[in-house]
Amino acid sequence: MRLHEKVAIITGGASGIGREAALVFAREGARVAIWDFDDSGAEVADHIEKNGGKSFFYKVDVSKAQEVEKALEETENQLGDIDILINNAGITRDGFLTKMSLEDWQKVMDVNLTGVFNCSKVVAQKMMARQEGVIINASSVVGVYGNVGQTNYSATKAGVIGMTKTWAKELGKKGIRVNAVAPGFVATPMTEKVPEKILNRMKDKTPLGRLGQPEDIANAFLYLASDQASFVNGAVLQVDGGLVL
Repeated sequence: MRLHEKVAIITGGASGIGREAALVFAREGARVAIWDFDDSGAEVADHIEKNGGKSFFYKVDVSKAQEVEKALEETENQLGDIDILINNAGITRDGFLTKMSLEDWQKVMDVNLTGVFNCSKVVAQKMMARQEGVIINASSVVGVYGNVGQTNYSATKAGVIGMTKTWAKELGKKGIRVNAVAPGFVATPMTEKVPEKILNRMKDKTPLGRLGQPEDIANAFLYLASDQASFVNGAVLQVDGGLVL
């Protein structure tokens, strides 16, 4: 078990990549806190508990700093000191630049960028006191290469990469590793909103000839969270099947 007795927070753990990450981490021995605004996160925690793991669900809007602080306090009470933070929560509000509303721009910024800042700030303070910890941020290939109709989403995912590299420099001296994973197109509830012809186009452009699966990304999180990646800091691991080659 690569995460035996580790305590991990996974934001956006109610569905998709976050849900799979929670299940994978639990199987690897971690005590898993699922933070999500979606109440179905409780079902994921129950599933883990019924299968012999230790899990805890807390309903939280990561864009609100006070809620995040309360979530951390309760998580520590339930599970103990935090070893791993997976900043996975994210939303989309797609549209072309000239048609995108300020509301859609700001909502994606609040969750995808400010949410990562809020969670990392409070957890990093705890990790610094113990001189150890791992923070992993979910970025995206569109944060590296851009994508039509995703000005807000691409901007947040590029921002996550910038924060990852900055924090790797700031926190590395405190024993904290910070890395990012940049998935390609992954079969999740989020991509179900994408027209089928676009998804088929992405498959055709991907050398492996398929969309990613949530477990592909969860396993990348697992590697970076484990001691096997003890000398990996400030990296952006692209998990995209070769889409951007």
